[in-house]
Amino acid sequence: MESLSRSATPDQRTPAFRRTRRRLLAAALAVPLVLGAAACGDDGDSGGGSGDKVELSIFWWGADARAELTDKALALYTQKHPNVTFKKTWQANQGYYDKLATLTAGGNAPDIFQIDDNAISEYAQRGVTLDLTPYASNGKLDVSKFSKGLKEYGEVDGKLVGVAMGENTQGLVYDKTLLDKNKLPAPTTGMSWPDFIKWAANVSKVAKIPGTQDASAVYQALWVYLRQNGKDLYKGNQIAFDETDLTNWFQMWKDAGAQGATPTPDVIHEGNDSSVSKQLVVTGKADTSWVWTNQMPELKKNTKSDLGLMAYPGDPSAQWARASLYFSLFRGSPHKDAAIDVVNFLANDPEAGMILGTDRGLPPNLDVRKQVEASVTDPNMKQTIAVQSELATKFGPTSPTVPPKGHSKVKTELVRIAEGVTYGRATPAQGAKDFVTAAKAAIGQS
Repeated sequence: MESLSRSATPDQRTPAFRRTRRRLLAAALAVPLVLGAAACGDDGDSGGGSGDKVELSIFWWGADARAELTDKALALYTQKHPNVTFKKTWQANQGYYDKLATLTAGGNAPDIFQIDDNAISEYAQRGVTLDLTPYASNGKLDVSKFSKGLKEYGEVDGKLVGVAMGENTQGLVYDKTLLDKNKLPAPTTGMSWPDFIKWAANVSKVAKIPGTQDASAVYQALWVYLRQNGKDLYKGNQIAFDETDLTNWFQMWKDAGAQGATPTPDVIHEGNDSSVSKQLVVTGKADTSWVWTNQMPELKKNTKSDLGLMAYPGDPSAQWARASLYFSLFRGSPHKDAAIDVVNFLANDPEAGMILGTDRGLPPNLDVRKQVEASVTDPNMKQTIAVQSELATKFGPTSPTVPPKGHSKVKTELVRIAEGVTYGRATPAQGAKDFVTAAKAAIGQS
């Protein structure tokens, strides 16, 4: 589940994902044929408030629990709108985007489909997704109670193309039990990067366990660091950093290793695995790991230790409300109004919110989130909601744009190149040069 694990995002480093890109090229040619009159006519359709029968197709990835919760929420919608039923398709994360690309290319795209920030720009720029801006403007889609910046994180080229179904932000999770056992202080939100590394080196010295996982390969940590230093990961369809920024980043972590703050390269490589169960904070190989806030409950399942959660080091205003997952609509759907009403219901209806809970992330509607928070019994999820709500008060005035197509490749290249620096195969300066070149190639920047 994406809301609980980074591994729940469809694996886009596989040959299957590369095949998906080729299929999307075919989809770009197929979509205009599918749209036909539906695209050039008005967006009205039967369904929602009318008495005509409508069957909407909806497609998502996730585990059994997500399927059960989504089924219940959709059944509630049908109970309230008996004329609308659903053709539901879901599968595990592996191969999801292959299937979605095939459906799109064949003219059988679902009316509503789940997507994440690895793929939303690509689907939008290929004309697959419906522009939701008019619906947000006329009130058919209510995003007025979303967290600050969350709506904007669903926009591509000025158009709203995805509605957040869950929210998270960057989180540093630490083993509180280990710190208490060794009478060590916990890290604190707002501490500088040098102070954090100094803290981690002391943990290593006293507890005989590395204080922190090396974050040089963690793209969201780099992203926050860049924003704290007046830069960004992307600006539109271009990278927004240079070799000097990356040299400083890689050098900081090489120095952290020299101070004893981080594990050996082989252990760092283990921690760079995207699986929650492989995070060093739960395998006992480092006191901290770099995660998304709502991964806390799943992390806790893998350790007996009490876990703490805080913002990344540095100014927390550089962090933002990230859509962990979206629902997007197919531009060629013959039932746009009905599909919009369903997505609006899933995002904003209190009863639906109570059913869906935090499976896809924290509810995007803040009023619904308060209701869910009051009902949550898992102490780790309570902690997650409390920490993220507190961090939300510190978010800066601007959020980054949705990553461009090729973002998944950028993340993969960062891991490869950062590990090369960690193992000593490249200097920080050479690694920086290589990453700038690789990132530009990944997003098609000339």
